[in-house]
Amino acid sequence: MTLVNKNYFNVGNNAHVLAKKCIIAEIDTARFTLKLNNKKVILFDLDGTLINSAPDLALAVNHMLETLNRDTFAEEIIGGWVGNGAQVLVNRALSGRRKIDPDLNRALSAEALDIFLTFYAKNLCISTVAYPHVPVTLKILKGMGYRLAIVTNKPFAFVAPILEGLELEGLFELILGGDSLPQKKPDPAPLLYVCDKLSVSVDECVMVGDSKNDILAANGCGMQSVAVTYGYNYGEDIGIYDPDMVVDDFENLLKIL
Repeated sequence: MTLVNKNYFNVGNNAHVLAKKCIIAEIDTARFTLKLNNKKVILFDLDGTLINSAPDLALAVNHMLETLNRDTFAEEIIGGWVGNGAQVLVNRALSGRRKIDPDLNRALSAEALDIFLTFYAKNLCISTVAYPHVPVTLKILKGMGYRLAIVTNKPFAFVAPILEGLELEGLFELILGGDSLPQKKPDPAPLLYVCDKLSVSVDECVMVGDSKNDILAANGCGMQSVAVTYGYNYGEDIGIYDPDMVVDDFENLLKIL
């Protein structure tokens, strides 16, 4: 198990140097020497951090594509398009790639989004699951007195039903969806909104996420961040976006908080 801060580099199959100091911090499950101190609120991303929703998102995307008589894609490919909200996901699917076609028809995009959202709303928790150790870790953190929030780019209306379906309801004091504010991640505005609503400073919060959108949002407002390595970061090493710490097992949050 490896945990790193901004002065360290992560070691794995695709090791990437984060800083010139080149000091490895090898951490086992019994001893964590690096800590995030004085935190009161933990902000979590949802898809790719707390839950693996790729199977159901892929199901809805492919239903939309089939309805429009277009080619469908494997779940692994669609998973690489997740993270920037429903409209972007749909536009990537219509484009058949992560880079959206600049000439994509707006009317087609709107129709596709409606098909996608309608189907997904009825199939939110068919194959979606919480990642290993997430439910128990969240409950322990809440029991320790931490205030928990979700900041996701997923449409707000879908969040509560998924949490209920996975028996994670009641754990979060505040939930922001991708349509809750005019801005969404990687803009830091949603993170600052949570600070304001919960009457805490940026320094009293930490953002936990799996993608560059989460880390860039945190960096944009000076909030510390923890990146998880198992989610949807488009095949990139999450470490290159300069999180404060990197963990590959969700339960290790208990060792650093």
